[in-house]
Amino acid sequence: MKFRTAAVQYELKTIDSFEQFAAQSEHYVRTAAEFEADFILFPEFFTTQLLSIGSNGKVTGGQPISHLPSYTEQYTELFTRLAKESGAHIIGGTHVIERGGKFYNTAFLFYPDGRVAQQPKLHITPTEVKEWNMQAGESFEVFDTAFGRIALLTCYDIEFPEIVRMAKAKGADVVFCPSCTDDRHGFYRVRYTSHARAVENQIYVVLTGTVGSLPTVDFMRGNYGQAAVITPNDVPFPPRGILAEGEINADMVIVADLDLELLYKVREKGSVTTWRDRRTDLYTDW
Repeated sequence: MKFRTAAVQYELKTIDSFEQFAAQSEHYVRTAAEFEADFILFPEFFTTQLLSIGSNGKVTGGQPISHLPSYTEQYTELFTRLAKESGAHIIGGTHVIERGGKFYNTAFLFYPDGRVAQQPKLHITPTEVKEWNMQAGESFEVFDTAFGRIALLTCYDIEFPEIVRMAKAKGADVVFCPSCTDDRHGFYRVRYTSHARAVENQIYVVLTGTVGSLPTVDFMRGNYGQAAVITPNDVPFPPRGILAEGEINADMVIVADLDLELLYKVREKGSVTTWRDRRTDLYTDW
């Protein structure tokens, strides 16, 4: 099975209204739809742009992170509509939701038929805990789509091999990883471990991050990002394991075709067969 995926390098910039956020998001979706993308990935924390509303361009004055859940209904309505109109599965990056008085950094999957699925981030960085009081998600699942089974693992999650091994053991052939990193160190942690997870599990990893800046929103003032579609390192794939990648810190959309049959072939007859050769007699998948 083959399908097309797009990943958005979303440019964060100060806005004055939700309508501006909606227009920018729709622009990226329409761009990906012109390439007939079946999946469209947005980055982690891109909805923090909404916290710049009303700041009037000052270096302070953005809304606190606790204000973000107030936009949840508008956000879900917007992306539900965009998924229906485009006919694509949209991974709407992540958005902060509130549940039981606690905040969760949550990835959303919007199906073309109007269904909406959620996957909270499972591993929370020290900054998210200390500065934003984020809580770790307590459950993990994979999602069936018209193009096979996928997983949504956010940024820091991809740095933990156990959870990606679990995703593959549950049948996911593609991991979509929305991320948000503010410097090169953070970016390359996510990027290099995405390559490792693709090699270990013989899967595709679709990765993207935020670019631009939000001068009025604390901890979103700097962003360093690049989208990439990452493959196992074996003969049917590009030698560097990169099917497509964007220009670092550019406002753009990348597009690539994923061929699941190639994954099945390398798992059986590849130069290495890392998935088949795992030692479940010594360590389990979950």
